[in-house]
Amino acid sequence: MRVIAGSFGGRRLVAVPGDLTRPTADRVREALFSRLQSRYGLEGLHVLDLFAGTGALGIEAMSRGAHNLVSVEWSRQAARVLLENLRSLDLAGRTELLVHDFEEALAELSAAGRVFEGIFVDPPYGRGLALRAVEVLVESGLLARSAWVSVETGDDEALPAAVGRLVRVREDVYGDTKLTLYEVTDAIEH
Repeated sequence: MRVIAGSFGGRRLVAVPGDLTRPTADRVREALFSRLQSRYGLEGLHVLDLFAGTGALGIEAMSRGAHNLVSVEWSRQAARVLLENLRSLDLAGRTELLVHDFEEALAELSAAGRVFEGIFVDPPYGRGLALRAVEVLVESGLLARSAWVSVETGDDEALPAAVGRLVRVREDVYGDTKLTLYEVTDAIEH
């Protein structure tokens, strides 16, 4: 596993031993970041990476110019690997790692008044966590007015066209992986 492009392009990342995590394939990350870069740009963004695993998505965003990163991972083993990856790239000063359940972490970030322009949601497939995470995000107040949310699921998992202020703008399938991209809309909810 490696960083695809940007200031850390080509650098190797340590993987979590065993099958505890399912890292996003390089080709899927490449397609995702090409899309995010062309549609939104990543320079200066405050990024949140839920179900961070090894940290590959958040680190890729940092490599391409994101200002800072908050990673959320519940597994202590995965969190240790993620921390090792952040340290090896000298990112510890611009990143924060929360070793919590995602709902607990989102409540903590919301209480602190945090806001993010870019959010990755990459939970274990097939457990309904993707939709739940998006619903909690919408309720949390963590979404900036111009925020996007990238959700990775199994190809057979369905996500709604809209969740509160988030509207699906794109959905792509790569093998057994589906990437769904949401944007915040300014439409008034009734």
